[in-house]
Amino acid sequence: MAEGSVVFFLTKLTEFLQKEGSLLSVVREEAEYISDELEFMKAFLRVAETIEDSDLQLKVFAKKVRYLVFDLEDALDDFRLRIPSDNGYGFRASLQKISNLIKSLKARRHIALKMQRIKLRVIGISETHRRYLIRNNIMEQGSSSSSERQLSKRKDALQLEEANPVGIEHPKKMLIEWLFEDRFDREVVSVVGMGGLGKTTLVTRVYHNKEVKKRFEFRAWITLSQSFTTEDLLKDIILQLFYFLRLSDPQGVDNMDNDRLRTVINEFLQERRYLVVLDNVSNAKAWYDFENVLPNNSCGSRILLTTRNHDVALASSPDKAYNLSPLSQEESWTLFCRKIFQNEPCPPHLEGVLRKILVRCQGLPLAIVAIGGVLATKDRWRIDEWELVHRSLGAVLEDNDRLRSILSLSYNDLPYYLKYCLMYFSIFPADDSIEHARLVRLWIAEGFVKEKEGMTLEEVAEGYLNELIKRSLVQVVDTTTDGRVKTCRVHDILLEMIILKSRDQDFAAIANEQSVTMMWPEKVRRLSIHNVMPSIQEMLTASRPRSLLMFWWLDSLPESFVLNLSSHRLRLLNVLDLEGAPLTKFPNEVVSLYLLKYLSLRNTKVTSIPSSIGKLQNLESLDLKHTHVTELPTEILKLQKLRHLLAYRYENESDDQIDTKYGCKAPAQIGSLQSLQKLCFLEANQGNNLLTELGKLNQLRRLGIVKLRREDGETLCSSIGRLRNLRALSICSVEEREIIDIENLLSPPRFLQRLYLSGRLERLPEWISSLDSLVKVVLKWSGLTNDPLLLLQHLPNLVHLEFVQVYDGETLCFQAKGFQRLKFLGLNRLDRLNKIMIEQGAMPNLEKLIVQSCRSLLRVPLGIESLNDLKILEFYNMPLDLIMALHPNGGEDGDYWKVERVPEVFFTYWYDGNWDIISLESFKGKNSADSGPSIMQRPRHIWK
Repeated sequence: MAEGSVVFFLTKLTEFLQKEGSLLSVVREEAEYISDELEFMKAFLRVAETIEDSDLQLKVFAKKVRYLVFDLEDALDDFRLRIPSDNGYGFRASLQKISNLIKSLKARRHIALKMQRIKLRVIGISETHRRYLIRNNIMEQGSSSSSERQLSKRKDALQLEEANPVGIEHPKKMLIEWLFEDRFDREVVSVVGMGGLGKTTLVTRVYHNKEVKKRFEFRAWITLSQSFTTEDLLKDIILQLFYFLRLSDPQGVDNMDNDRLRTVINEFLQERRYLVVLDNVSNAKAWYDFENVLPNNSCGSRILLTTRNHDVALASSPDKAYNLSPLSQEESWTLFCRKIFQNEPCPPHLEGVLRKILVRCQGLPLAIVAIGGVLATKDRWRIDEWELVHRSLGAVLEDNDRLRSILSLSYNDLPYYLKYCLMYFSIFPADDSIEHARLVRLWIAEGFVKEKEGMTLEEVAEGYLNELIKRSLVQVVDTTTDGRVKTCRVHDILLEMIILKSRDQDFAAIANEQSVTMMWPEKVRRLSIHNVMPSIQEMLTASRPRSLLMFWWLDSLPESFVLNLSSHRLRLLNVLDLEGAPLTKFPNEVVSLYLLKYLSLRNTKVTSIPSSIGKLQNLESLDLKHTHVTELPTEILKLQKLRHLLAYRYENESDDQIDTKYGCKAPAQIGSLQSLQKLCFLEANQGNNLLTELGKLNQLRRLGIVKLRREDGETLCSSIGRLRNLRALSICSVEEREIIDIENLLSPPRFLQRLYLSGRLERLPEWISSLDSLVKVVLKWSGLTNDPLLLLQHLPNLVHLEFVQVYDGETLCFQAKGFQRLKFLGLNRLDRLNKIMIEQGAMPNLEKLIVQSCRSLLRVPLGIESLNDLKILEFYNMPLDLIMALHPNGGEDGDYWKVERVPEVFFTYWYDGNWDIISLESFKGKNSADSGPSIMQRPRHIWK
């Protein structure tokens, strides 16, 4: 990390000298001397980092360099704060210029003294550096031979999920057999083994098995972090179980105590067959805390847990504990080659060294794919590089040490900027899934992302994330239907390692319930606060952090909560992330943080933004999503570096489960913010000036507009036609019946990938059919009388299509060879629709189909049996006739045979005054004479 610190600083120093050259002439000589010395050390530091754990002198040296760079950075940023800017004209401005000149002279004297002192420290560190090189006979720093001599033990990398895991079929079959045993009592099945064996991967495969899904219609997956609370996990179970009712936030759950939560879960599951996974149960107490939460009913329910602790397995499931073993030699080789060479065979000249490396992994899948991720980046004709990896692994160690060794090897193999990006995961709470877009914006604000010609910083950052995923160091948790990464995380074993390294390298300090009273590092650069509110002043001591991030998930506002950002030591902050913090007012101290690049108030109760925000002229990201802010001040136009502006919230429309977006009012001259790439969502009903200005935002990638009126259409089309870089466009009318007039978009953005239109359409615009890059289309309230499928069916890359109140016709026909790449289809509130036809060859890749509130549709789509890839079929708020037509006893005239091979088929409907949910599988045990499936009450009846 010392190398990375030096590289980042040298880049910053170069830019600074170019910009402030005339002001810094008095210190240019010192600055250039320091730059030369750091450049001389840089290559050596790359090697030093890999061996500093085994060489105390090197560790001290690297730390001195790191602290030196921190102080240099502080000096430059202090100077930036002290230099005033000249604004305005006239007599008053002339007086201000005189005052600014005096301040400028003081600032130059101040930084000159600092640079002279730092130069003396550089001279001392350089002498230490040279003595080390001479004593160890190292003449060529950073050369391949020098690296080979110096590298000793390195630590380890990781794989979180393989698309086709090896050696998993036998244990998977055994676990499924145990789950399916014909016993009605609730039973517990456990998987036990050391970290890195693939327990979670195995259980994931079982959990998502289509036969398992059919047997257990209610499922939940709970991961137990080291700091979990029973209350949080109980709430998590409720939220997951009520997914099947399509309720993402059950009313009242946040106000329940533990006893009430347990009662709700017991009532809900008492007469239902369920499967609950408890992942990573660390001790017997954690198991006992949960044992009585889940009802021991007579429905054949099961609990499946993973643990590294044999005592836990013995306590929970003495008769059904699967001891997961390392992979065999053959399985290890298959997995190793797959990771390195994909579908190609291993080159004969590499087989010998690979076999030797594989021995070090001793059958641990985590170790195998981690080292494979390293080797996949190596030159296949440089066998010396492959031999170097083998030597770096050293002798076979104990299990935990071996894993750490392999993980560190993967970490050390990264270029410095990827090390920083990976280290950043240490800031987030354990077990959190991290939003991809948030991570990218934070990396950019931290300065980790290097510019590349022809690419935006966001595109470069996404490349970084993809590289970490490719190297198996980051796990993709969730993706969008069009294949983009939505959320990600790192494996718990890797997280342990990078937290230790982060602390050791002064990268970040974490304040949580366990560490709130700890001694804080002297020079830490980032502070991360997890659900506690320590005194920030006490945390700072000698530190001058660049980032302060808060992760808050308590349900109620502490009476004693005070966020004090007034400390002098916080004035150099670049990143301030207060997402979820219990705030009701904009913190006034924020506007004094002049170097701030990233500010997030997402999910707070802040209602307004002060005009003084115009002082934050270095701000690049302003996230106001899910706040109560409804209007942006005119001073927002002073933020000329702003790249991302998010200001919107969602509200739900009662039983229809349809979200409505609400945006912000903005100054009409928004076009002056030339750096904007993401702008969501602005209210359009402020006159045409605002819509005209949008056409000036040449860098815009994503645009969201709400409250559009019919008469605004022509102006908006003109502006959109000028946004050549647009990738996502969302337009919402001022009300449901208001027409969106966008037919006259003569030059639609050719690279547009995602299109969201909410409002009345007189006809579907023909220009949509020309957008070959479209992957997602969502239409709402369109009220079309002509079949909308005709213009959409031949879009070559469309994978996601949603209709909500889009079509007033009675028939939809998906024609042969139409929608060839479609994976998701949602049809909602098509009131007159009574027939859906799917011709042979249409939608061959469809995986999920949701039909909701189509009250005239009494039978499943004709031809649905031809959709061979369909995995999930959901009917929500549909007529009972359609559901009963799917009864297994319906015979040839019924529809059961059409969908019986679909792994997941669910119905959620209104029956006898309550909401009911049932799976196709549960129909098998019901009599056709029944008036309907057994009733599941809607959640509000359970806990009112």
